[in-house]
Amino acid sequence: MITAKLIINLFLILSTAWILGLAFSRYGLPAMLGELLAGVILGPPLLGIVSSSPGLEILAELGIFFVMFHTGMELNPKELLENMWPSLSVAIGGFILPFTLGYLAAWLFGGTVYQSLFVGMGVSITAIAVQAVILHSMKIHHSSIGHIIIGAAIADDILSLMALSVLLGLAETGSVAFKPMLWIVLKVVAFFGFTIAVGHYVMPKITRRLTNRGEKAFTFAIVTALVMAFLAEQAGLHLIIGAFLAGQFVRKEIMDDRVFKIINDRFLGISYGFLVPIFFATLSFHLHVPTDATFIGFAAVLILVAVMGKLVGCGLGAAAFKYNFYESVIIGFGMNGRGAVELVVAMVVIKYSDTLLADGTINAPLLTQSQFSALVLMAFVTTLMAPLTLRWMVNRTCLPDEKADFCRLMDESER
Repeated sequence: MITAKLIINLFLILSTAWILGLAFSRYGLPAMLGELLAGVILGPPLLGIVSSSPGLEILAELGIFFVMFHTGMELNPKELLENMWPSLSVAIGGFILPFTLGYLAAWLFGGTVYQSLFVGMGVSITAIAVQAVILHSMKIHHSSIGHIIIGAAIADDILSLMALSVLLGLAETGSVAFKPMLWIVLKVVAFFGFTIAVGHYVMPKITRRLTNRGEKAFTFAIVTALVMAFLAEQAGLHLIIGAFLAGQFVRKEIMDDRVFKIINDRFLGISYGFLVPIFFATLSFHLHVPTDATFIGFAAVLILVAVMGKLVGCGLGAAAFKYNFYESVIIGFGMNGRGAVELVVAMVVIKYSDTLLADGTINAPLLTQSQFSALVLMAFVTTLMAPLTLRWMVNRTCLPDEKADFCRLMDESER
């Protein structure tokens, strides 16, 4: 329900995010940093003027939904498939190493085996929506490295889903349940098989018949996105994966240029102009930093292993496919942002933990409040760092004589 309080909160968030985003942009920094800072200033971490509410949460979810659809529209699926194996290598390296380091960090700070496992999983997640926003802001999402990062983030999301299923089953029964994991794999394979078949044989015939009447084409795009999001949820994936794949259905290559421009402009305006600032601002609302030395030490170690785990793990995965040192580091930094997906997973673990504790199945929580706070702080810091480190590394790599495609795209965006 739209209330006076919601309207005031939206006004405060959007105006503050716009001013701070503009200030950051003037110094060549991503606007998303200003949007994150707006949430810190207005929200519970500092002034407490604005707090989370169902209305804001829905708009934030819609923000990542529209961003992923728009990202899908702008990326060529053929180029994604061409980079499939490097993407898988990056995803696996960027999942296993942070998971291991996160587990060790939690265990060294007194966590139980289960708590350490769930902290490790939280550290290993990459937020695909955050990566999409960062790559788009730098205009390098069309590059081969951009395709690898997006593809690896999708694969990382699937790996996280499988790990969550295994760990929850392990916590409940004390053994690894292979049938639920196999069922997840089958659903994911069926979902992607259905998507490829419809995208290749059905959608081109429909999209070519769309007229330049913008409202009908836009409605068709929305309906497609909702259907794919629903199917993704049924397959056990996050709805943003469905939104991304729906965007692949209405890309430029298979429809009239005028229709594509209408749809693209509207999704661009709604997402980056309205909903994305709300998403990043509300992400900051979760930030809570206890002042005791043990927490600060644990959080600092967790941030360190999160950054180094992604940098080294993803970098090695890229190096395995002959990417040079600088390109591998760029991919590692590009995979470093966390965000909404990790927070959702952590909340699922906490709620499931409460149920198992009430039933007497376990005698210690699967994730303590202190560990959850450390994961939230880690997600915030890595989300803040990702665009800064990625831009720094790209600028360092793109010398005047550099011919890499991402260097050319960066140069064109700054003219």
